[in-house]
Amino acid sequence: MTIYRRTLIASAGALLALSAALPAIAQSAPKVEDAWARPTVAGQAGGGGFLKITSATADRLVAASAAVSKTVELHTMQMDGDVMRMRQIPAIEIPAGQTVELKPGGLHVMFIGLTQTLDNGASFPLTLRFEKAGEVTVDVKVKTTAGPAPMTMHKH
Repeated sequence: MTIYRRTLIASAGALLALSAALPAIAQSAPKVEDAWARPTVAGQAGGGGFLKITSATADRLVAASAAVSKTVELHTMQMDGDVMRMRQIPAIEIPAGQTVELKPGGLHVMFIGLTQTLDNGASFPLTLRFEKAGEVTVDVKVKTTAGPAPMTMHKH
């Protein structure tokens, strides 16, 4: 058997092994749905983003980024008496087979140092970084919805 034939057979075997692994790799990527943010007004420094994440395997959301702001942080919000308090958190756990909802009044992404207004009806890309699955980019729709007071009224 010539060296070319052995190389071709070895390459075909490697390609077959890789193609068999691709469905498993694709299944490990978290599913992100219903990504949205509230509209903002000129001069507003921050805004909130909300979405739903489901993953077949346990993972952690560890960071996010978007061109619409200087920084994107992972936050939680809790009531302390009559005051809503937000704080940055290092990660959001995504249990296997469960949906984690980032929503007003709870877990959310915070766009800090907005570089533009978030206009109702517009959209923008948000890149989420997971500990195991890597990066997933989603389209965030800007829309008005009922919920807690605007982000400008919350205390940090």
